Amino acid sequence: MKQRQRESIVERFAQRRRQYKNDSVDPHLSQEERDAAMSKLHALPRNASPTRLRNRDSTDGRSRGYLRKFGLSRITMRDLAHRGELPGVTKSSW
Repeated sequence: MKQRQRESIVERFAQRRRQYKNDSVDPHLSQEERDAAMSKLHALPRNASPTRLRNRDSTDGRSRGYLRKFGLSRITMRDLAHRGELPGVTKSSW
């Protein structure tokens, strides 16, 4: 639930955050305007930053051992592969 809440906050503040970041480094603005943009950027909620998002397993929410290609954790991916529920994935044996 926290992850979904963070995703909605990031989406809600994305446009403002992008504008403040661009204004804070714009050489055509005065130093006071750049400082004001930086202070507005710091005033945004901490969870508005996209770096606070984690890739999570779509079934159980596990954040570690995440495989991007499948959107699953290594444990869930292994279970689904053993049951044959992932198309094109077979268990290797030699």
